[in-house]
Amino acid sequence: MTRPRRSATRSRPADPEVGLELELEIGPVAHGGHCVARHEGRVVFVRHALPGETVRARVTEGGKKFWRADAVEVREPSSDRVEPAWPAAGPGGVGGAELSHVALPAQRRWKEAVVAEQLQRLAGLETDVTVEAAPGDDERGGLGYRTRVELVTDAAGRAGMRRFRSHDVVPLDVMPLATPEVLALATSEGVFTRRWRPGQRLELVAPAGGTDALLLVDGTPWRRGRPDFRPNARRAVTETVEVSGAEHRYRVAADGFWQVHREAPAVLGGAVLDAVGDVSGATVLDLYSGAGLFTLPLAAAVGDGGHVVAVEGDEQAVKDARRNVHGLDRVDLRLGAVDRVLTGRAGADAAPVPAADVVVLDPPRAGAGRAVVDAMADREPRRIVYVACDPAALARDIGLLGERGYTLTGLRAFDLFPHTHHVEAVAVLDR
Repeated sequence: MTRPRRSATRSRPADPEVGLELELEIGPVAHGGHCVARHEGRVVFVRHALPGETVRARVTEGGKKFWRADAVEVREPSSDRVEPAWPAAGPGGVGGAELSHVALPAQRRWKEAVVAEQLQRLAGLETDVTVEAAPGDDERGGLGYRTRVELVTDAAGRAGMRRFRSHDVVPLDVMPLATPEVLALATSEGVFTRRWRPGQRLELVAPAGGTDALLLVDGTPWRRGRPDFRPNARRAVTETVEVSGAEHRYRVAADGFWQVHREAPAVLGGAVLDAVGDVSGATVLDLYSGAGLFTLPLAAAVGDGGHVVAVEGDEQAVKDARRNVHGLDRVDLRLGAVDRVLTGRAGADAAPVPAADVVVLDPPRAGAGRAVVDAMADREPRRIVYVACDPAALARDIGLLGERGYTLTGLRAFDLFPHTHHVEAVAVLDR
């Protein structure tokens, strides 16, 4: 290990460690898009590196427990290293593509290792994990998949994205992860070429394969280079998803939640239907149900003799869901925080949530937590299907469900965010 030196390219910051340059031997991957290294016994979480590499890294955050750093020069590269697919997301650049220097197969192995490590550490489970690619991603090099892109403008009014763990905005002239439809929208509205007001938020939404593209600027629809203040201005898009051979249509607020990968709704919808199994005539709880992505296929699966209770805390999402399930009497939508609805604390007038044969849940990144886990288990479903976007939260909740008698019987993981550390998983737990 060589002696640390100061970077000559940046002034001395408040934290004395920041800017320090170290030569590091890179160890295993860690949750969050980092690899683990050590410097004089201190843990250093290093981005833009690969296991087995020797790098020169610059400390970006100091601290008593650990440091964060970016690899700024690779002395001994890994065989899995490739030319970055998006250089603007490299060291010191924007967040959102921290693995673009990693070959796609190695990105999936990275995510497999993280999911397996979290399950072992937090749930005590030794599990083989395989991360599946979404259709078309290998052919496209993992690019061109985002149907939704959010940008912000810098002090000069240029559209861009924030640096990793920073409020600073890096201006951009392209976003390689965006679908061709999103990029066409950006071109038609001059997103990357015009000067906006500083501090504006730009949301570009373009359903895959459709013509329903929409730009929102600070929440206002934008049409032909100017804001559209008409009372009836369109603020929603139509998404069409085929799940298990059946086509479902959804009307979704442009600034509401929807899976960003063009194939994610179909991939996850199919995985959930496969996981629930035969639910004809059953009662299914669909928790954190959003605009109804899983609600519609589940309603078809339970049939006329079944019942789907969908619970969602976001008012706009429930409004969208009501429109999407219109005419399906077997669906009961509930608005309220999931833990409060399940435990009967959503209001005196709220009907109790019935016992369920199967529970499907798709919580936010923080996961479900003990209150929701206990409320689900109290209803004694025979099966729980857990859709997760964070392996640590999933592993923690699997551990909690294990305390209530549920065993992990199936797990599928999907690479629906290529060039990032994010991974989606569908876990099956049976009592």
